Amino acid sequence: MAKKRHAAASRRNTPPKATAQISAFPAVKGGPSPPFSIVGIGASAGGFEAFSQLLEALPPDAQLAIIFVQHLAPQHESALTALLGTHSRMPVVEVLDGMGLHANHIYVVPPNVQMDLAGGRLYLTPRPDDKSQYTPIDHFFRSLARTLKQNAIGVVLSGTASDGADGLREIKLVGGIALAQDPDTARYDGMPRAAIATRMVDLVLEPKAIAAKLAEIAAHPILSAAPSVARQAADHTVTEGQLDRVFTLLLPAGGVDFAHYKSPTIMRRLLRRMALLRINDADAYLDHLAQTPEEVINLHNDLLIHVTRFFREPEAFEVLAREVLPGILSASPDGQAIRSWVAGCATGEEAYSLAILLHEQFAERLGETRIQIFATDVSDPSIEFARHGLYPLTIASDVSAERLRKFFTKTDGGYRVTKALRDLCVFARQDLTRDPPFSRLDLICCRNVLIYMDSDLQKKLLSVFHYALKPGGVLLLGHAETIGFNNDLFLLMNKKHRIYRKKPGAISTADLPTATRRTISDLAGKRAADAHAGSRAVAAEVSRIMLDRYAPPSVLVDENFHVVHFSGQTGAYLEPSPGEPSFHVLKLAREGLLHGLRAALQTAQKTRRRARKTGLNVKDGATWHEVDVDVSPVVQQDQTFYLISFETPNASARKKPRKAPRRQRASNHVEHRAARLEEELAATREYLQSTIQEIEAANEEMQSANEEILSSNEELQSTNEELDTAKEELQSTNEELNTVNDELQGRNEELTRANADLINLLSSVHIAIVIVSNDLLIRRFTPMAEKTLNLIPSDVGRPFTQISPNIELPELSAIVANAIETVTQVEREVQDRQGHWYLLRIRPYKNADNRIDGAVVALFDIDAAKRAASSQVLRD
Repeated sequence: MAKKRHAAASRRNTPPKATAQISAFPAVKGGPSPPFSIVGIGASAGGFEAFSQLLEALPPDAQLAIIFVQHLAPQHESALTALLGTHSRMPVVEVLDGMGLHANHIYVVPPNVQMDLAGGRLYLTPRPDDKSQYTPIDHFFRSLARTLKQNAIGVVLSGTASDGADGLREIKLVGGIALAQDPDTARYDGMPRAAIATRMVDLVLEPKAIAAKLAEIAAHPILSAAPSVARQAADHTVTEGQLDRVFTLLLPAGGVDFAHYKSPTIMRRLLRRMALLRINDADAYLDHLAQTPEEVINLHNDLLIHVTRFFREPEAFEVLAREVLPGILSASPDGQAIRSWVAGCATGEEAYSLAILLHEQFAERLGETRIQIFATDVSDPSIEFARHGLYPLTIASDVSAERLRKFFTKTDGGYRVTKALRDLCVFARQDLTRDPPFSRLDLICCRNVLIYMDSDLQKKLLSVFHYALKPGGVLLLGHAETIGFNNDLFLLMNKKHRIYRKKPGAISTADLPTATRRTISDLAGKRAADAHAGSRAVAAEVSRIMLDRYAPPSVLVDENFHVVHFSGQTGAYLEPSPGEPSFHVLKLAREGLLHGLRAALQTAQKTRRRARKTGLNVKDGATWHEVDVDVSPVVQQDQTFYLISFETPNASARKKPRKAPRRQRASNHVEHRAARLEEELAATREYLQSTIQEIEAANEEMQSANEEILSSNEELQSTNEELDTAKEELQSTNEELNTVNDELQGRNEELTRANADLINLLSSVHIAIVIVSNDLLIRRFTPMAEKTLNLIPSDVGRPFTQISPNIELPELSAIVANAIETVTQVEREVQDRQGHWYLLRIRPYKNADNRIDGAVVALFDIDAAKRAASSQVLRD
């Protein structure tokens, strides 16, 4: 019966082989996702057994399309489809290129291909030539995440190595669900443990429990992909009051206030946690949250989104290396540290990417210039992961082979960051919204952090970044982020890659933390001085242009048309307008000048060339006179200013009026007398106006006494602010010291553990081992070496050439030195003075950066084997 069922399943489930259609693959096309849940399951060694258990426990009508990706032999046809057909009542088919998906079907990837999902169809591509890049499970999981977003579901079962871990991370980051087999139930636990180590797995279950959970997910109104079921999810909303209660519960557990994070993101993650726990009512979930501290931590970790990878958006890093870092290098004096801050560093990939760029850019000055990279995140597990510096093999798809060789060491089934690169980065926990920032920074990278926060919090953080940067410092944001309406803080350097330079001058401090706000208020004078220093450089250029044009009355305005410098007598053309004071040149323009001046400014700004308007009539008091307006762009230090010159047309160029007839002259006389009377009347009015001004001046003098009292109070406040400023600077410095101290403590703990492990290892090894440095100084030796090589504890640090070993090998020191110099391993059979035989093995010692740093001398006891061989020879 079993054979008949197996044969029937093979005939029913095995279509023609996909390998016949892999000669040319069509482009992956888009389209709507199917109205049922799609699950990607990855496995390797031992995966058939685990997947079979999962299928046997899965209902045949669960409204799921299951896609199984397993490592298969590339040169052999797979019988996996037929074998799986005996363990499930659902149809099992091998994928063909462009095959559509159907509910309650199981799809198996063919050998020697990679697979993508798009528009409800599966597309096949040949496997890459580089075997190290062939991770079919990660590849398919990434495709699943791109296509299905929050509806993506990924499962990792038994297998070796780490394929699938990186893909599960991508699924979790888009809001999907990540499951892994319990390592204790897996035949090979490498893949499940690697997935769990990412801290991105929602549930760790045995295969049968995974099947039950998948059935629940497919039927749940929140997580279901079916439109008819999704409409029911509209009832599962969370009110604002319930969200406030959630934030109140989360704040003590993680120390993060999510109140200013964007509501849609919070809502999706909250509903997903409810679905995983089979809770449909928000109040019931809140009660569960209040009673279960573990769920509070799980929700907190779910809300912290860690979207990162090495050299993410590589074009932005190329622009950073090509256009930004050289400027930072040229602006940094010798001996001054180059300071950077990676805010929201997640698991450290972006911080190490920046470290690689800085190391490459400043390689020639590393001895003279220190590089400091402060990498911070609000998640303690992410910071710990970044400090460890061990990443999966899949980073080879993002990091070039040359950089992998130079900055990473392949070990423990992954790539570990070298010590030279690791020393450039200081990792620490920091809440951007609450903790004091770093200061005097050359560069800040804050990518894809602001997009999860509302506009008020974004404005606050941008003010913090402006404070933290040096004058001319650079801010790098993500592709989906901008500075919004904060144009007064930053100057755009590269629009496509969101690179901004800090603008000098005063800033709004309303949204900064209280202590930082006081600090910036105190520094406002210094910032203004910096701005005036820049204006003086511009003024020198303006003076040259004015001399070329015979120095007509002129003003210099910035990009926003605010006056930054007056030159000459401009009162005939500009005057303050009534109301709130303003230096906007269009608000200062006298009657008749506004239209032409605005047109000239707009033309100069648009074309970046000189613009001129002639024949304008401007009113000065009761008279009108003609004026020409000239606008010239002036570029200085990546900023554009505009020089506005007011020129009176040459009187000789005007046409002389013809002589009027006698009657008209009489009429002109009457008009002239009337004009003179009008002038007298205007003089009388001016006298009255001056009298009024004198009265107002007396009133102002009376008010000045009150102002002096207020100024005294302001001086006292200024003194208090100076004290607050000093306190803030000390606090910022203390924050850096605490950060470095935490880092050093972490490293000391690692060194202590490593040293204890090494001592215990050497004590338990019954082999004579001696470790020497490049200059043949003794570093360590095992207890067995004391007798064999005639050593005592005080010999540590002595030259190896000064000891008198018990073995008969006078040239031992020379052999060790030669092994270090030639980087070769030496083996030789030797005897001690009692005739005991040993195998001497000398091999070069490699440090953490894979460099030769001495040698390891080991003596293995082969006396018994040697004497047995001699006895055998004698008997023969």
